[in-house]
Amino acid sequence: MTTKQKIAIACQGGGSHTAFTAGVLKKFLEVGVHETYDLVALSGTSGGAICATATWYGLLKAANGSKSPPYKWLVDFWKANSANSPWEKAFNSIAIGTTRLQQDGIIPSYPANPYQMDWMNELLSSMSPRKDFLNFKLMLENYIDFDEIKTLVQPSSPRLYLGAVDILSGCFKVFDSNKPNDIRVETLMASASVPNIFKAIEMDGTAYWDGLFSQNPPVTTFFKPDREQRPDEIWLIMINPKKRKKIPQTGPDIIDRRNELGGNISLYQEIRFIKLINRWIEKGAFKKELMDKLKPVQIRLIELSDDIADRLDYTSKLERDAAFIKRLMDEGEKQATKFLK
Repeated sequence: MTTKQKIAIACQGGGSHTAFTAGVLKKFLEVGVHETYDLVALSGTSGGAICATATWYGLLKAANGSKSPPYKWLVDFWKANSANSPWEKAFNSIAIGTTRLQQDGIIPSYPANPYQMDWMNELLSSMSPRKDFLNFKLMLENYIDFDEIKTLVQPSSPRLYLGAVDILSGCFKVFDSNKPNDIRVETLMASASVPNIFKAIEMDGTAYWDGLFSQNPPVTTFFKPDREQRPDEIWLIMINPKKRKKIPQTGPDIIDRRNELGGNISLYQEIRFIKLINRWIEKGAFKKELMDKLKPVQIRLIELSDDIADRLDYTSKLERDAAFIKRLMDEGEKQATKFLK
């Protein structure tokens, strides 16, 4: 009997840019990666957390007899998150246009405070033809049944890890599907709670912000289970480019690169740690009783093409134009196909 290779998939955060991640995951599920390999875990942060959770939910549904393709809920979420009606397109255009004018210094920019915007949110929600378009919690609940999850998880199910940060203690937080009540709508909102857009998500006596401030995405967390649950390979879906061709010299370009580097700091620290442990294992640096419990882990990257990455900036992480979302999903499917070959 041939043992399937164990893989874990980690999804970096990046707002609307993670439509690319959705495309990658859709293609993986479409060609049956979860059947060819033993998919032991998924992790994600912010937009990557949404993609990882929707994928995990689809796999749980499939394992429990659903006839729908496991990527259905992932794709449906991104379609719903896109600006489709004339009102939604106008709202998106005004929001993105205003942000770019502020970033370019053409109109004044003031620090956004979500705690002072309740009246604006209520007004816009009352005007919106589709209630979940401006209600993040409602949109998540429309496409992921968090109550149903409790009945779907089995001992053989992949594990799900979602990254966030505890605002008050400054500690990283990883929500774990193996812990009771750790995966709920508030958890996902916490991982994606960008401070200048959303209020902090308060749960169980503490408050959380976007996981981009912590592990983006959780990677070393894959090594917490026993040896049999540890992956042979980690497939890491990247959003923020590691390299740029030239020095940023304009205000917007500097902001873009600063945010890219900030979003990569914790990730590359984790990757370096894994590679260091791999080298120690190969050199037999550990005692025999520990060596029997360890194995080297290969890390493989799935990234945006340079052509696409060069056209994206920090503001476009807020972009909800349907054509933009589709282009990124198509790019994800294209890169996933190349990766699998």
